[in-house]
Order: sequence, then structure tokens, then C-alpha cells
Amino acid sequence: MNTTNRRSTFKKLGLSFAALCGIGISNTKAEENISSVEIKRSGNVTMDQNIPLFSGHTIHGNTVYIAGKGAHFDGDIKDHTDHVLRELEKELKKAGSSMDKVLKVNVYLADLADYHKMNEVFRGRFGPNPPVRTTVATYGGVPGDSLVEMDCIAAL
Repeated sequence: MNTTNRRSTFKKLGLSFAALCGIGISNTKAEENISSVEIKRSGNVTMDQNIPLFSGHTIHGNTVYIAGKGAHFDGDIKDHTDHVLRELEKELKKAGSSMDKVLKVNVYLADLADYHKMNEVFRGRFGPNPPVRTTVATYGGVPGDSLVEMDCIAAL
């Protein structure tokens, strides 16, 4: 095997390995495939001083990413959790998805002591096949004095 063929083979193996590991190495064909997928953002844009801050959801391919939802009113963790889940459901419907298509949920609690009560409300809200989930307690609380915030990723 000559040096040129060996380099080409190693380059292909390296790119394949990098793709498996999620390492971003320039590969023109892969970049073309990614750039050909249209990214759609909702009209539900949160503004900060008349400058767009973030979208309520973003669609990429057959996946929808829902921005974090909180509950900004007086109430307990159960009230806040129910409100947040209803807000996620509304945003999923706007995007053309639903709770039973959710793949991943991130839950951010202001106080880890609320974990079990949050679960009481969370349980069963995503159908018989619940999504994977990460739950963490935030240092310093959840923005807007919400007791819980959640975001999710769903299929369309």
C-alpha cells in the first residue's frame, strides 16, 4: 500500500470514528447533508429590549426542541409542575408534536426536596412510554422564581 492510499484509508477511518464519537471534524459531504436540513423557529420569540432572545421551539429535521417553561406565580411545587407540563404540551402542539412523542425531558428544580412531589404530578403525563429524563436542583434557584422549569426534545 503506498503512502497516498494509506493516508486516504486512515482519513476515512478517522472521520468514521469521529462521527461515532460525536467529534466535529470537517467532512464536506456530512456538512452538506446537515446544511440541507431546514431549521424552523417558531414565531413565539421572547424579546429582550426589542432584541430576539430565544424561540419557544425550534424544528430541525424531524425533531423539535422546546425551550424551558417555568411557572411565574405563587403556588406550590405541584401547581408549578402542572402548569409547566401544560405549557410544554401547548408548545409541542404548536410545533406539530405531542407529549407522547417526547424523547427527552430536562427538569430543573429550585429545591431538590420537591423531587417526590414533582414526580407525583409528572407521572403518566407522557403516555405509557415515558421519555428519558434528567432532573437537577439548580444552584441559586430557577429564573423568575419558578419552583420548576422543564425543556424537552420530541419527534414530529
